[in-house]
Amino acid sequence: MLSLLAASAAAAEPFQWASLKLKPYLFEIGPFQLRYYSLAYLLGVIFAYWHTSKALKQPGAPMAQRHADDLFFYCTLGVIIGGRLGYAMFYDPSLWTGFAGDGFITWKLLRLWDGGMSFHGGLLGVTVAMAWVSWRDKLNFIRVVDYVSVGVPMGMLLGRLANFVNGELWGRATDVPWAMVFPRDPTGLARHPSQLYQAGLEGLAMLVIMLSLFWLTRARYRPGLLAGVFTVGMGISRFVNEFFREPDQQLADFAARTGLSMGQWLTIPLILTGLIVVIYALRKKPLAAGTTAPA
Repeated sequence: MLSLLAASAAAAEPFQWASLKLKPYLFEIGPFQLRYYSLAYLLGVIFAYWHTSKALKQPGAPMAQRHADDLFFYCTLGVIIGGRLGYAMFYDPSLWTGFAGDGFITWKLLRLWDGGMSFHGGLLGVTVAMAWVSWRDKLNFIRVVDYVSVGVPMGMLLGRLANFVNGELWGRATDVPWAMVFPRDPTGLARHPSQLYQAGLEGLAMLVIMLSLFWLTRARYRPGLLAGVFTVGMGISRFVNEFFREPDQQLADFAARTGLSMGQWLTIPLILTGLIVVIYALRKKPLAAGTTAPA
């Protein structure tokens, strides 16, 4: 791929995404397709579950393995339901009342295979799931969030790479040497491959930061520090990336009127909340290494 980009830049012509010959699915059997977007969600949840289970074996864990098993069942529901409802609420209200027919009539809100998931909605759904399990099992909510947040960026990384493979959610028009023309874009303009920017900042960079803090420092003994860093880092990454991402078509006028995209407006309270949590965590005395959770 890098060689193709270099050749395109040398020729002073925008790179054609179609020349990558990417397919949106890993394989297909009859009418069934295993799509990369679905696979990204699955692998993201599996990684977060694996990492949390590994982390719980370290001293000072806030919960037992049985709590993690329940937690990730509810978190999976939270990210799917919250992500979809959030997208319908903030980005495409037509999903509430629209129906589509392709052999059978379905409510557009339920057509997850057509795409349309909100990061902020998914985050809220996962937060509700963690709050429910923490309350039910008498766990320290903020410490549960600390442990779970470490593995979340992997899902962001895989999800944005899947968006790129699908040739969707392209960026704003640009003339940078690595600009790409996406065949599904009706304008035919060269655009930022903003999916890759998001994969790098919201995914890879945040994953490195969170894993380093957990395994190379004593951050996990300061309740809220990991959760706060995740919230601030993800919020800033999303805010920056939105300058390169093309706003959703139905919200282009909103972005033009307000000067910021819907994603950026939703991210501002996220950043502020994260900063408050980080300050709170740093002002509190760290926990002793032998602190344990309910068995």
